Amino acid sequence: MDDCAAEVRDFLTTRRARITPERAGLPVVGRRRVKGLRRSEVALLAGMSPEYYAKLERGSLAGASAGVLDAIARALQFDDAERAYLMRLAHEANGSAAVLRPRAPAPETAIRPSLQWTLDAITGPAFLSNAQADVLAANPLGRALLSEMFAGPPNLARFVFLDPAAPHCFPGWSGVADTVAANLRTALGQDAHDQGLCALISELSARSDEFRRRWALHDVVTHATGVTVFRHRLVGELSLSWETLDLRTRPGGALTVYSAEPGSPSADALNLLAAWALGPSYRGITERTTP
Repeated sequence: MDDCAAEVRDFLTTRRARITPERAGLPVVGRRRVKGLRRSEVALLAGMSPEYYAKLERGSLAGASAGVLDAIARALQFDDAERAYLMRLAHEANGSAAVLRPRAPAPETAIRPSLQWTLDAITGPAFLSNAQADVLAANPLGRALLSEMFAGPPNLARFVFLDPAAPHCFPGWSGVADTVAANLRTALGQDAHDQGLCALISELSARSDEFRRRWALHDVVTHATGVTVFRHRLVGELSLSWETLDLRTRPGGALTVYSAEPGSPSADALNLLAAWALGPSYRGITERTTP
């Protein structure tokens, strides 16, 4: 079985396993030997024969129409990110995925001065990253917020799963790890031939049990906003909201900006961190610090 067919199989199987008959509005009859829905129940909900659905779930998506894919997405109660991922897998199976792949970005070292100036003009922590979770640029407050990550070439996925400092920096580490793994799965669905991304996934799979467990779940997610709690060695815990924006001038690039609720303890802590990071005492805090 080729990689695309295996991914289709594993993705649909794991999605089917999470939907109970009760959640799908189906009666529960007799003893069940499978977790979640049976294939025949998905076929019933999607309005197709059990044999045809079984063929699709085994990875044979080539030739499946948009209507068929939509029916499966509805039956398995996909969100927008999961539906988009299924469509990408179908394009991959049809051989048309190359048309949908983003054009190759500019070399990652070529950060335009004006882009760095824009980051520096943002008052909250701000990061520019790519699909591989490399942090390509940041403003001083961003570097101060996650100084441990900047001790080496900054990559959020490697930091979260391979650096022992990460659980200290993220009190809700498990949820952050879930999101990072799901974001990488989503990125892989955008371009399964991205060599850098494939190498990162192979590295994390070889070195992190926590990553392997999450990768096996086949979760996909597209987060554009949220809240993350940080723990900083100087100012304590900060609960920061974030917004992520795609960059038109850098395909595959995303700008993430963090902010605190005005008047909150987190805002006070962020102001204190900014005063330290941007003041006379700021000496480029990318040196390794231990919690």
